Amino acid sequence: MQSRLDKSPVATWWWTIDRWFLAAFLSLMGLGIVLSFAASPAVAERIGLDSFHFATRQIIFTIPALIVMLAVSFLEARQIRRMSLVMLCIMLVLMVAVLYIGVEVKGARRWVSLAGLSIQPSEFLKPAFVIICAWLFAEHKRQPDIPGNLFAMLLLALVISLLVAQPDLGQTMLVLGTWGVMFFMAGLPWFWIVALGAAGVGGVFAAYTVFPHVAARIDKFLTGEGDTFQVDMGREALINGGWFGVGPGEGTVKRVIPDSHADFVFSVAGEEFGLIMCFFIMSIFAFIVLRGLSIALKEHDDFTRYAVGGLVTVFGLQSAINMCVNLQLMPAKGMTLPFISYGGSSQIAIAVSMGMVLALTRRHPEKRKQIGYTFSQRAMPAE
Repeated sequence: MQSRLDKSPVATWWWTIDRWFLAAFLSLMGLGIVLSFAASPAVAERIGLDSFHFATRQIIFTIPALIVMLAVSFLEARQIRRMSLVMLCIMLVLMVAVLYIGVEVKGARRWVSLAGLSIQPSEFLKPAFVIICAWLFAEHKRQPDIPGNLFAMLLLALVISLLVAQPDLGQTMLVLGTWGVMFFMAGLPWFWIVALGAAGVGGVFAAYTVFPHVAARIDKFLTGEGDTFQVDMGREALINGGWFGVGPGEGTVKRVIPDSHADFVFSVAGEEFGLIMCFFIMSIFAFIVLRGLSIALKEHDDFTRYAVGGLVTVFGLQSAINMCVNLQLMPAKGMTLPFISYGGSSQIAIAVSMGMVLALTRRHPEKRKQIGYTFSQRAMPAE
């Protein structure tokens, strides 16, 4: 335990970090490992791998994710903006590259291989996009003659165009929804918010018309016909589990769901540990989102308010989409459950996002004076 009189960087970090956030993130990481051991052996055995292949890799992914999250949480607001600008530029280049050299899966190109590692650029694009848009909104509010809002709209159009080209309707909805929340927080006219909503609805119809695999997923969801096997089995797993589950390792539905360790791990949690576990997981996600929005709304610095609000909105929407798919309330999206579903790109990208949240929600210097500290300003003025 660090002493309050210790002024080292680690001690300063410990006494200024939001430990409720930190505890929630660590809890999700721990649950991810536990549920990986419950859900993944059946998948590994079915495809001829060692029983704990995916569980071991989940641990391997979680360790660097934790390191990345903690490392990012040490950064100041200025450093986060600069890091995000570099990351945004790199990911935009990779988003273009993935259209030409990406691996095609189920009619979509979302992954690119670099140095033997498969990376999904859109996962890393999201936190960088949120930070840069928050910066642009804040700059426009600070100096109205700076066309920050216009640049944010142009950036949104660029990102949406690249996502639709893949195509990735789920990430497109996620980015549009998050940008809309930030737009609202920035106090911009309702006309533009309504226009954004209309554009989103129009985009869904366009995707339905242009992309056969998107139309197929929506048709399957609306009619209940066609191959809805995974979604049906996911719902059945939740029903089988009841309130208290059938017990760890005793679930049966996971043996036939191809993505039981990834997109449908929430269903496995419901079958083996019951609805009690599902509600517990949902409560952690809800706590993170509500606490983040509460802190953001009380924040005086515009950049911090928009950035934290946007980051927790991405986190919350992604979680909600995944759980709604498991509950058969939405068509399948291929969206992971943050920190819990199997996946390296997703784990690291979410760790970057939540590291930014931890960094931006560290307590203000004036609050630390009560215990004898004097810090430099936590959130630098927007550049």
